Amino acid sequence: MKKVMLPVRFGLIMSGILIAYFLVLAMFNKHTNPVYSFFNAFITGFGIYETVRYSKLEQGDGFTYSNGIVAAIVSGFVATAVFSIFFLFYITEINPEFIEGLLETTDFSSDVSVGIVTFTVAVMGLATTVISALTVMQYFKKSWNVS
Repeated sequence: MKKVMLPVRFGLIMSGILIAYFLVLAMFNKHTNPVYSFFNAFITGFGIYETVRYSKLEQGDGFTYSNGIVAAIVSGFVATAVFSIFFLFYITEINPEFIEGLLETTDFSSDVSVGIVTFTVAVMGLATTVISALTVMQYFKKSWNVS
């Protein structure tokens, strides 16, 4: 249980930062432009980096690659789940015209549902999590190089 609490805490912090970033973009009416979502990868990557770093500090010599990758993926999945739930609430209750603005920005003429957009956000978050976790773990893994 103790091993899971640190990644969950960092996942909640990451989701709070992602939500705050989205709301700041919404204040300037830039939240319908998908280009700004690329910064979400940096937020997620930094959060995963900090999760693994704190896990390594907490576990000391007992830190393994599998411990780090599990901590990274759990924190990213928590952040993705919380942000996706917020996003679904935002586009259905707070700003129902969001999808229309998104379709205008992207010049996508097809009819898109709320579920498809939310699913896309969740899949992008999960993909960013896995890629960031594998990238960050290259920095924290123990080297097998012989001197």
